[in-house]
Amino acid sequence: MTDVREAAVPGAAQPATGATGARGHNGPGVLAVDIGGTKLAAAPVRPGGTLGPLVTRPTPSGDAEAVWAALASVVTEAIGGEDVSGAGIGSAGPLDAVAGTVSPVNIPGWRGFPVRDRLAELLAGRPVVLVNDAVSGAVGEYHYGAGRGVRAMLGMVVSTGVGGGLILDGRVYAGRTGNAGHIGHTVVDLDGDPCPCGSRGCVETITSGPAMVRWALANGWSASPPDGRTLAAAARDGHPVAIAAFARSARALAAGIASAAALCDLDRVVIGGGVARAWDVLEPPLREALDTYAGLAFVRRAEVVRSELDGQAGLLGVAALVHDPEMV
Repeated sequence: MTDVREAAVPGAAQPATGATGARGHNGPGVLAVDIGGTKLAAAPVRPGGTLGPLVTRPTPSGDAEAVWAALASVVTEAIGGEDVSGAGIGSAGPLDAVAGTVSPVNIPGWRGFPVRDRLAELLAGRPVVLVNDAVSGAVGEYHYGAGRGVRAMLGMVVSTGVGGGLILDGRVYAGRTGNAGHIGHTVVDLDGDPCPCGSRGCVETITSGPAMVRWALANGWSASPPDGRTLAAAARDGHPVAIAAFARSARALAAGIASAAALCDLDRVVIGGGVARAWDVLEPPLREALDTYAGLAFVRRAEVVRSELDGQAGLLGVAALVHDPEMV
């Protein structure tokens, strides 16, 4: 697994195209919704596959209805005067795709929240598809980004949390409940810190942006504001604790990736999310750690690349799934 390369990230003036048009869709667009621990986002995806205006709000820290009220506001504003035939939701997990409920680790106000039915009600009964946000990102990258042309891939979101979505033989492998591929909650440190999921030593406890910042602060780094961007800037400036935080994160990420590649015989792993935006800082220690943890030849052949679509991947992915639900 020595091929760790960076894929170009398109600028704002280069919207991704083809998400719906590639399927011959000529009717109304669809609404794409992204639910994360940091922000809520929605945008219409118009015929031809272009994103309409993106609306975002910070994810509230309140109870279930406070979070829902924020999401409903985002959705209503995003739709505006658009004609949409349905909606796709990519949500932080875990979730129950059969029941249509979500219990995101990083949204404590939602436990078993019926987001699929609530959104369908808001949209006057239009169909709604619900998948893990990393699955939606994987689908977007598979069709229109850094996952094109492969048979088996893992899409990862490394941000407030760490999620994953598997595409095997051209189809989403979602598992019994829709949570397959959740690499952020695989264990890489047997004596590691407790994780909000109830386990300990998970990839997310080391690799997520907040986990990196906490570790750096506990080991002598300080900045204002103390967040992932300033930590990355400090690493670029040579701060030893910031550099060590990225190296520690990269080792946990590499261990998780090598394990996933060994289990699923992956062609490619595509990494997106806020932490991946510091690819220039993350890539060197990640490559070094992959050389350590990827031992078998077929594991080492798996490519690890940065997202091409970045923040657009999940929105384009759920839009595509509305028109191609058989992929799940």
